[in-house]
Amino acid sequence: MNINCILRNLQIVSWGLVLAVLTIFYGQAMGIVFGLNEAAIKNELQHSASEVRESVYQGDEAVMQAVTAKSWSYMKRSHLHAGGMGTTAVCLIVLVCWLTPSRRLLQAVSVGLGAGGFGYSIFWMWAGFRAPRLGGTGLAKESLQWLAMPSSAVFVLATVAVLLLLLAFALRRVQTIDA
Repeated sequence: MNINCILRNLQIVSWGLVLAVLTIFYGQAMGIVFGLNEAAIKNELQHSASEVRESVYQGDEAVMQAVTAKSWSYMKRSHLHAGGMGTTAVCLIVLVCWLTPSRRLLQAVSVGLGAGGFGYSIFWMWAGFRAPRLGGTGLAKESLQWLAMPSSAVFVLATVAVLLLLLAFALRRVQTIDA
């Protein structure tokens, strides 16, 4: 494959790359915000829960504390998913450019990886913020299923597409070498 084909493919996948790098940046920004404001974030989670202490938690302080602690864990999970999924997306998108699939497949895989990683990372942060007011992390996750399920599914499907393209590439190379 020549450099012009690779550059053409990089142009085709540019929106997926933008989303993937945005996901990485989102994870880095969260790390900075967490480092500078951990106490303030935890206080805000506590405040959100305390506003509904009687109506949602029926005054149960232990449940309220458990939910706010788990909410903070969800926010950290968002940070970790953003870094991992964003980096994975960039690597797989660049890799798929070398495999020269069709223009539509390149676009679908790149946008699926970029948008899927970004959406799933946002899901965890949002669930963390919603949980204290709802009275549980399970309720928060259920309320955001509309975001979590499609974003994770499209990320996994795009990853499977890259795996299949790699297998096809490997088999094609083996047959060419054996011939």
